[in-house]
Amino acid sequence: MITRLFLGLQVLLFIPYGIYCLVQPAAMAAGAGLSITSVTGSIEIQTMYGGLQVAVGALCLLGVMRQAFENTALTALLFIFAGLAVVRVSLGVLYGDFSNYTLFAMIYEASCLLFLLWCLVWRRPAAEMPA
Repeated sequence: MITRLFLGLQVLLFIPYGIYCLVQPAAMAAGAGLSITSVTGSIEIQTMYGGLQVAVGALCLLGVMRQAFENTALTALLFIFAGLAVVRVSLGVLYGDFSNYTLFAMIYEASCLLFLLWCLVWRRPAAEMPA
């Protein structure tokens, strides 16, 4: 039940944020300290922050709606948040950047990663782990 609630929360975060990035790439870029200097840059923001976010949210929605996809969605999120959290925290420390945007993202991504590790690795006995 708690994993479905977690996936539902991710749906509510990823899909609206992705749609916002699709329709307002300049506003999103400014919030993250980025600048768009060409159409290519706008397409990149819309694709990576818009399309990808919506797709991840859709996978989470599938995991909420169909139990057969719950573990798939959680596993995908584990790898997504591992990449985001490890790199963002490492680079934040390396560059000494703890802006509100970076700090919030660090906390959110690291918290999600720890929750997913707990769900998928630490709380399940080895016999229950999917092959």
